[in-house]
Amino acid sequence: MDSLAAAPGTGPATSPLPIIRKPRPAARFADLPADRTLVMGILNVTPDSFSDGGTHPTPDTAIAAGLRMFYAGADIIDVGGESTRPGAAEVSPEEEQRRVLPVIEALVKAGALVSVDTTHASTAAAALKAGAAIINDVSGLTIEPEMAELAARTGAPYVLTHRRGDAKTMNSLTEYGDVAQDVAAELMGVRDKLYAAGVAPEQIIIDPGLGFSKTDQQNWELLKNMAPLEALGHKILVGASRKRFLGTLLTVAGKAAAPQERDHATAAITAISAARGAWAVRVHDVGSSLDAVKVAARMSRPQLGDTRTTN
Repeated sequence: MDSLAAAPGTGPATSPLPIIRKPRPAARFADLPADRTLVMGILNVTPDSFSDGGTHPTPDTAIAAGLRMFYAGADIIDVGGESTRPGAAEVSPEEEQRRVLPVIEALVKAGALVSVDTTHASTAAAALKAGAAIINDVSGLTIEPEMAELAARTGAPYVLTHRRGDAKTMNSLTEYGDVAQDVAAELMGVRDKLYAAGVAPEQIIIDPGLGFSKTDQQNWELLKNMAPLEALGHKILVGASRKRFLGTLLTVAGKAAAPQERDHATAAITAISAARGAWAVRVHDVGSSLDAVKVAARMSRPQLGDTRTTN
C-alpha cells in the first residue's frame, strides 16, 4: 500500500497512512462497459451468510471491503444485509437498513455503482435514496409484491431471481419436469406481474437462481441449458459463486471443498458464462472473475490479422 512520507525532522513514519483517492463522480448504470460481461462483487454485511458471514461486522470493515472490490475493478458492488442461504433467519427491514445504508452511502460517494440485495421494498427504497442504482430481489416478488411498484416508479433496474418458497422451505421444492423450461416459465409468470405494475422490459435482469430450490444436478443442468432463459429477451445475471454444488464437485476424500476453496471453479463458470454472453456474474472474488471475463471478451473478438509476435 502507498504511504505518506514522514515530515522533515520527525523521523520515519511509524504508522503509514493510505493515500486517499479522490472520489469519482457516481457511476451510472448506462455507463457500464458494453464490450464484456460485467463483474458484480458480493458484499454481505451479515453475521450468517454461508461464505463470509461475520467477515464485515462493522460499517467501516464493510466499506473497506467494498472499496477493495471497487479498486480491484468490480463494475457493481452488491450490498446485502440479510443472508439468503437455506435456513437463514429473517431480518427486519429496520435492522437490514441499519447494516447496509451507511455502506451504500460511502461506496456511492467513492464512485461505485451499487446494487442492493434485499427482499424488502422499504429497504430497496431507502437504498435507492442513498444512491444505489439496482434492486436485486432474490424472492422473485414472493415476499413483498409491492417491490414491482417501486421498480416501476423509480425506473431502477430490477434483478428478477427464480426461487420457490423462502429460505426455510426452498430445499423441499425441487421437483421439476425440465428444469430450464420450468424455470423460464415461472420467471415469465413473475415478469407478467412486473409488466402489469409498469416495469419496462429493459429494466429487467434475469437471474436463474442457482442454489435456490434446486439440487446440485439441477444447477448443472440449468447452467448447461440457458437457452430458455435467454429466449425471454432480458439481460442474464449468473450467480454461482462459491455455492454448494461447486463444493460437492470439488470433494476430496469425502470432504466437500469449503466456500473459500471454490473460487477457481467459480472463475471457470464465469469464463463459460461470459463466452455465452451473460450480462454479468455475481462473485465473491472479483479479481479472478474479472480476468476470466476479459479473456472471454478477447477470445470472442473478430480476428484482425495481427501478426505481431509475443513472448
